[in-house]
Amino acid sequence: MGKASTAISVQDEEREELERWLRTPTTEQRFVFRARLVFAAAAGEGSTSIARREGVRVSTVSTWRKRFAEKGLPGLQDEQRAGRPQTYGTEAEQRILAKLNEAPPDGYGSWNGRLLAEALADIPAHQVWSILRKQGIQLQRRRSWCISTDPEFAPKAAEVVALYLAPPENAVVLSVDEKPHIQALERAQGYLRLPDGKAVRGVSHEYKRHGTTTLFAALNVLSGTVRGMHAERHRRVEFLAFMNEVVADYPDQEIHVVLDNLSTHKPKRDMWLARHRNVHLHSAPTHASWLNQIEVWFSILSRAALKGGSYTSPNKVREAIDAFLTVYNENAHPWRKAEVHQTTPKPKCAHLCR
Repeated sequence: MGKASTAISVQDEEREELERWLRTPTTEQRFVFRARLVFAAAAGEGSTSIARREGVRVSTVSTWRKRFAEKGLPGLQDEQRAGRPQTYGTEAEQRILAKLNEAPPDGYGSWNGRLLAEALADIPAHQVWSILRKQGIQLQRRRSWCISTDPEFAPKAAEVVALYLAPPENAVVLSVDEKPHIQALERAQGYLRLPDGKAVRGVSHEYKRHGTTTLFAALNVLSGTVRGMHAERHRRVEFLAFMNEVVADYPDQEIHVVLDNLSTHKPKRDMWLARHRNVHLHSAPTHASWLNQIEVWFSILSRAALKGGSYTSPNKVREAIDAFLTVYNENAHPWRKAEVHQTTPKPKCAHLCR
């Protein structure tokens, strides 16, 4: 007489889950099979009968019956397998990381996987890359940042942030700066005919330069709207001319202006302020122009309106900027913290870090 099959019973919660496995079309077939097996066993069917109908060995049915009887639903999950022993462990990782702290071979500016493998001799390149991925190291990626050396960084930054979060009552808070040297690049566009007869529309890497233009811009922090002025150069004269236009929009209001430390913003500033008693200037700390919200808007402008465009003259660039200003201001609103975080440009020391 054969050994009796393991008796199992299915609780209500377990039954609902097993029925869901059978009902859901995306359930893996191994779990569908195990659910059928459990229901058949719970109904009193023997392991030999189930194995014959499912086309598997009796030992397979017995294994899953026993595991469900002992552990319930968790017993129907696959057990973790030991797998192939790890060939390169902690020691190999430490050797690779230590090598990265050394200078690369002569003639190379940085390490790569092949160079590391050659320097270590006994660790193949594919294993080097695997360890680097595990550590989250990307050798070709370079991160850059600007660290402010301003001894008054904290009070200046606090002053600017306070204006954003709690501006004086009935006052206007403006974020002002200029975006110089915007290039008018005429790019070759059209269709490229492929050998199979298909046509690909795109832009060639070839382009012609047609000069540059400068944009002065002021972001109203409380409303989100932007005022701009174009100029051929970005001297003090142009800057003060723009500021005259800006303050004229708010003749009877107190105005707080956030600026960076660009030299254009400083000469004869006191003389101009003496004629505009309602204007108060607030300088961002040195190397911290990222505190100036207009820099975020410049990034939006570049990506939304200028990147990849083709312009035959600086006037065409100005027209494109004016068109973007129009549509942007129609839906402008103050920025929330999450929006600023998502759109803040990466610092570029040639312009942003002053």
